[in-house]
Amino acid sequence: MEITMYDTLLQLPLFQGLCKNDFTSILGKVKLHFRKYNADEIIVEQGEPCTELIFLLNGEISSQIVDEQKSYSLHETFGSPFVLEPYSLFGMHPNYIATYRARTDLNLVSIDKAFVLSELNNYEIFRLNYLNILSNRAQIAYNKLWNSYIGSPKEKIINFILSRSMRPEGEKRLKIKMEDLAGLIDETRINVSKELNDMQEKGLVELSRKEIFIPAMEKLSE
Repeated sequence: MEITMYDTLLQLPLFQGLCKNDFTSILGKVKLHFRKYNADEIIVEQGEPCTELIFLLNGEISSQIVDEQKSYSLHETFGSPFVLEPYSLFGMHPNYIATYRARTDLNLVSIDKAFVLSELNNYEIFRLNYLNILSNRAQIAYNKLWNSYIGSPKEKIINFILSRSMRPEGEKRLKIKMEDLAGLIDETRINVSKELNDMQEKGLVELSRKEIFIPAMEKLSE
């Protein structure tokens, strides 16, 4: 179990570059919290304070982000290894931006914020990895802003989903009314409907009432 946990955590960007001996030394000083969740159990909810780093060791997890007006929601799926919102641990609003739920039975391990500051922060590799994660997220978000409302109706739809996604690949489920989506991307409902039906004919999306299912975002955005 320990070897599996080490190998899984060392695959995460936060710990890349650390050798097993250093990682073993770190874990000897840091208190780990192990948790098991059954499928469909809520792990954390959107808006809750983020006070720890939570790592997915195995299984699958799903996220749901609901906009402030509750007019739409975006659902994503992640497999292990995965860390829940490392960028939400600090800042002016250290709260989770999404609700996370177990999609399958799974195992998590978490590290309290206090140990991140007192122990992990002492390792230069960890600090650099953390800064890279934060910088990459900021740069990607900045680039997304420039592309949000430009291009063809198809490009606007894709950019709308990508700008709200945590990852640019994988399964997505957008729950939204067609007219709301059209208004948010500054397009007509007819144009949006036409583009979505064309995407469905190509097997890129599946449409149902107030919902757009995307099996693989990377194929849609090619």
